[in-house]
Amino acid sequence: MRTPKAREEGFSSDGYIRDQDCFSDLRYRTMPASINGCGWIAAYNLRRFLGQETDWLQVCQELDSMHLLRVPGPTLMTVMRTYLARYVPQARETVGREEALAAAAGSRPGIFRYREGREPHFVRFSRQEDGSFRFFNVSDGLEDCRMSMGQFGREHLLGGTVIVFTVE
Repeated sequence: MRTPKAREEGFSSDGYIRDQDCFSDLRYRTMPASINGCGWIAAYNLRRFLGQETDWLQVCQELDSMHLLRVPGPTLMTVMRTYLARYVPQARETVGREEALAAAAGSRPGIFRYREGREPHFVRFSRQEDGSFRFFNVSDGLEDCRMSMGQFGREHLLGGTVIVFTVE
């Protein structure tokens, strides 16, 4: 079996995955990961930020194998919760737009689960030294960007349930 490849521009200069569009060669939940890879990408980026030694392909394959049904779709919340409990047990889940924004603003790194447009989406963020936040894989043109938590909320948390996993 051949090893899937990722296009080099899918990674930031410091090794984070910044653009799921660069993973069309990889299958996740029976689909190209360029379509639905945000969950495993956010999990990989969070573990990397926390200094955990891991391989992006292993993270993808493990999260994929945790889904009981071999059907297309996004990373299920039950799977993300189980995965984070295994590797980031200190992660705290907060539900609700305002509550999630407040929790995220007070944390170092985390993962948002929300709707980007009409699609469910996971995004990893981290607080920077200047107080802004760095976000990966938000949307086209915002693959590796910095903004305030308030700006992120105003521009991206526009509907549906908002959940955040934060790490103090």
